[in-house]
Amino acid sequence: MRLPLSIQNLIEEFSQLPTIGRKSAERFVFYLLQKPQSELDSFASALTNLKTNVTHCARCGAFSETNPCVICASPSRDRTAICVVTETRNIILIEQTKTFGGAYHVLGGLIDTAKNITPDQLNIQSLIQRLQSSPQITEIILALNPTFEGETTALYLQKVLKEFNIKITRLARGLPTGADIEYADEQTLAEALKHRF
Repeated sequence: MRLPLSIQNLIEEFSQLPTIGRKSAERFVFYLLQKPQSELDSFASALTNLKTNVTHCARCGAFSETNPCVICASPSRDRTAICVVTETRNIILIEQTKTFGGAYHVLGGLIDTAKNITPDQLNIQSLIQRLQSSPQITEIILALNPTFEGETTALYLQKVLKEFNIKITRLARGLPTGADIEYADEQTLAEALKHRF
């Protein structure tokens, strides 16, 4: 039996989302078919308004409904430290720890030569402009993934930001809480020793 074209089209759209295969996409579509039209209209409206109501914060580059975003507009944030992250989702994770009260800067990706993503395609120039216009900034925290792309981007940023003569730090890496040293790989142990406190 051939599925109706409307169902096929929606399955195809869901299949394009990250980590969603065809089977998951089919489950989504058949789940939605069981919902009342009012819920589907609400879902469609939320999807339609996603790009309409969301913008990039002109200061940090995060997705926001306001410009500047809530964090950049807050007078209680520490303006001397900027935490550089890959994407807006990283800000949410760091904020949930309730341990950082400074500002953020979203790069919008990482340098990735395999995907032809170069530094000029990232939100680096605006970070440089922030540093030039804000002499009160004393620290840049590079909160980037410890992947090849994250390391490449961090090294590039360290080189570019060296001229500002400010403290540049990275997130500590090593053994997670509850880990057994016996099962740690060589790289993790090396990082734990390197970043000991």
